[in-house]
Amino acid sequence: MLAVALGTIGIMSSTAEADGPTNPGSVDDPIVTKGYVDAAVAKLVKQELEKIGSTGGGGGGSTKLEVVTVPWGTKLVVADGGELIVRTGKAIAYSADKNGLSDLTDGLDITPGKAVKNNHLILNPRGDRGVESDPKQAKDIIVLVRGEYKLLQ
Repeated sequence: MLAVALGTIGIMSSTAEADGPTNPGSVDDPIVTKGYVDAAVAKLVKQELEKIGSTGGGGGGSTKLEVVTVPWGTKLVVADGGELIVRTGKAIAYSADKNGLSDLTDGLDITPGKAVKNNHLILNPRGDRGVESDPKQAKDIIVLVRGEYKLLQ
């Protein structure tokens, strides 16, 4: 019986040493409540969302679609990575150089001066590119825009 008791004490002391010097509830290993953990996690999530919100949309652009009326004779130029959808009117692609726009709906490149189909998602990969009203049509166009944009005369 004495041997069993001594063996048990030996096993318990080696187990305590394996756990290390910290005990649950001590200063080194505090016990916290669920409410404390929830509050700490909520604070961190809020901080991360604020970071995302301050940089979302690429420097001032919006992540939401904005309805823009483009007067006839005016060009809508979308910033790099911006998206647009021509909703009404006949539009043609505009570019300051020979490069065009990406029609993601049809999987085509639209060169400057070519028609941009209505209700197609158009991506401006880079540079000063966008759309303008077809010169044959003396009417405004309505475009949904995501990202920064400017209207040029």
